[in-house]
Amino acid sequence: MWRTLALASVSTIALASASAAPADAAVKAKLEPVASGLTAPLAMVQPNGDDRRFIIEQDGRVKILTKDGKLLPEPFLDIRHKLKPQWSDFDEKGLLGIAFHPKFKENGRFYIAYSAPISFEADLAKQFWWSHTNIVAEYRVSADDPNKADPNYERIVTAIDWPQFNHNGHWIGFGPDGMLYISTGDGGYANDWGIGHNVTEGNGQDLMSLHGKILRIDVDGGHPYAIPADNPFVGRMDALPEIWAYGLRNPWRCSFDMGGDHRLFCGDVQQNSYEEVDIIVKGGNYGWRKMEATHCFDYVKPNDHPANCDKNGLILPILEYKNCTAKPDGCMGISVTGGYVYRGSHKPWQGKYIFGDWSKTFATRNGQLFMATEGADGKWTMEPIQVVNMDGPLPYVLAFAQDASGEVYVLTSLTTGPVGGLDTIYRIAPAE
Repeated sequence: MWRTLALASVSTIALASASAAPADAAVKAKLEPVASGLTAPLAMVQPNGDDRRFIIEQDGRVKILTKDGKLLPEPFLDIRHKLKPQWSDFDEKGLLGIAFHPKFKENGRFYIAYSAPISFEADLAKQFWWSHTNIVAEYRVSADDPNKADPNYERIVTAIDWPQFNHNGHWIGFGPDGMLYISTGDGGYANDWGIGHNVTEGNGQDLMSLHGKILRIDVDGGHPYAIPADNPFVGRMDALPEIWAYGLRNPWRCSFDMGGDHRLFCGDVQQNSYEEVDIIVKGGNYGWRKMEATHCFDYVKPNDHPANCDKNGLILPILEYKNCTAKPDGCMGISVTGGYVYRGSHKPWQGKYIFGDWSKTFATRNGQLFMATEGADGKWTMEPIQVVNMDGPLPYVLAFAQDASGEVYVLTSLTTGPVGGLDTIYRIAPAE
């Protein structure tokens, strides 16, 4: 479970506040297995102009799924020795993200995000009390074998010290502009409070913290990176120039729409009462910890939402639904998992956003799949996806993926921790 532009007024992005829908209102789909025997798969990415799909496992391996659906037995990359040790029953650290350079076919460069032991360069207080360092690093393909990464090359791009084990975010992806985007959670624990958090406003609202943000950097323009000149806070003394958007709690899985206006969607895991999905825009403030989804938030009393708060300049989510932790009546999950806008061959699904929730409970797996539709008026609605070819609850929903043809996949696990080698990736297909 991954719990874990300043506007003049509240954004007019329309919101769907969802509750459980009757079974006959659900979208019907089937799940077709495409890869199995995995350990906590957190991303599957197909580079531009490449038939292969690259799968990251949370325990530190990158594996290749070939065009004909064969999972190669030897990993493309193995960084298990670089990771902070993981807890087998549940952990949010690990190999968290992968992105391929837009010119990967020519330059062989790709990037991974992972949780390493706390940096020795951190001050003594961090070394004693903080959890780990989240790293984004550049790698390249071996000159001798296109199915192997060069084991002797790594260039650290970013290294952000992390106070707690959770809320890491660290989806990474290249935008249509060629820039690398990085999602970061608020630093962990709960309520954006505690060691490593801004005492007065929380990390999400602190523009001098890289936690609780969407970052945007140019990996081609400098070493370790350059700041794009059009980033929203460039030139300000009270904000870090890497920041593209802020006010996020734990943006767990983001994606650019491969069609339309190429908007950036993120599922942002909230606290105990609600979950939200956002469309990220330049300079946007998404409210955490002032708000939980569309509701005012008090970090001292997280389950009691004040009737009023200062919403000036905040952007509302496009979707919210009740979290089963504190709002069991009509709830739909406990930890949102961001997905993809469908651009595949099934015309009725064109332009719809497929996403999910890790589970409706922690103790027993009960993953949820949803499909969201944007109306002509800009308002979003969401419906559950009913899987017709599987009996009983779904596995835990870890992440989603999309191939070059626009088809969408769900990455699942049978366990709460990064162990076992029992996990499966499915293609989400229409039931008919």
